[in-house]
Amino acid sequence: MSSIAITKETYLYWYELMLLLRRFEEKAGQLYGQQKIRGFCHLYIGQEAVIAGAMSTIKKGDSMITTYRDHAHPIALGMSPNLAMAELYGKATGCSKGKGGSMHFFSKEHHFYGGHGIVGGQIPVGAGIAFAEKYKGTDNVNICYMGDGAVRQGALNETFNMAMLWKLPVIFVVENNGYAMGTSVARTANTTDIYKLGLGYEMPCMPVDGMDPVAVHNAMDEAIQRARKDEGPTFLEIRTYRYKGHSMSDPQKYRTKEEVEEYKAKDPIEVVKTQIEKEKWADQEWFDQIAAKVKAQIEEAVKFAEESPFPDPSELYTDVYAEPNYPFIKD
Repeated sequence: MSSIAITKETYLYWYELMLLLRRFEEKAGQLYGQQKIRGFCHLYIGQEAVIAGAMSTIKKGDSMITTYRDHAHPIALGMSPNLAMAELYGKATGCSKGKGGSMHFFSKEHHFYGGHGIVGGQIPVGAGIAFAEKYKGTDNVNICYMGDGAVRQGALNETFNMAMLWKLPVIFVVENNGYAMGTSVARTANTTDIYKLGLGYEMPCMPVDGMDPVAVHNAMDEAIQRARKDEGPTFLEIRTYRYKGHSMSDPQKYRTKEEVEEYKAKDPIEVVKTQIEKEKWADQEWFDQIAAKVKAQIEEAVKFAEESPFPDPSELYTDVYAEPNYPFIKD
């Protein structure tokens, strides 16, 4: 049972947050096409409810870690879209000082510990963050996101074993959008019910409708309650869908237009908007105001990124290697 009620304010919050994330990603895709953004770029369009439903359940001090599809998570946690856009541009004012790019966002201030380019590489790190919180005696929880392709990595099994053994306060979340790059889940395993992997470790696990922020909220809230009570981790398979390709270079020939349209009919932003209208919690003027507010935020972020400087060449090795600080090391 959810300990955090879903109210009118929750729905209004979800709508504004998801619209901001959607418009940020749409602008990022447009700028990539203009070659303002280089390198890899993985968009989150369609998966916004996965973040919205989680954000309405966590508290300050809780942390997130995820894959290289990582623009939405830190923005939801409170990082300025200005810093996110500047990082996409490779500018010194970006959240990773222009050195991480799209795949390696980071914000210690907002407890976002990275987009990680190595598939599954963030899974043991998420458990490590949870271990640190337990060691320090806090009740903070880590939410460790991964894609459906990452669950085939051996690190997941090792991490699950330790997380259950030590009852770590971590929520493992598979954002199952159906495809690991262009390979469907059905082609990589003999079961498409990914959540059942938790059964082998007696870890509480369940499938969740990732197109519905209410379902995500309730599942996340239950898992977080368990973690805060020192009852250990939970494994959630949140079934969602990305409307765009795996990355900007993906021609998407592995799925049909009909499949994409089927999921677009369940667009979480429209679902939330419909509920708000049904309950008469806001009128068209409010929706217009939110749209204008979000548009202004995105325009400001682009302006900030455009006007920011690139990192100085002297910064090439800064923050790459730690400076030795041992008394027995001599120059």
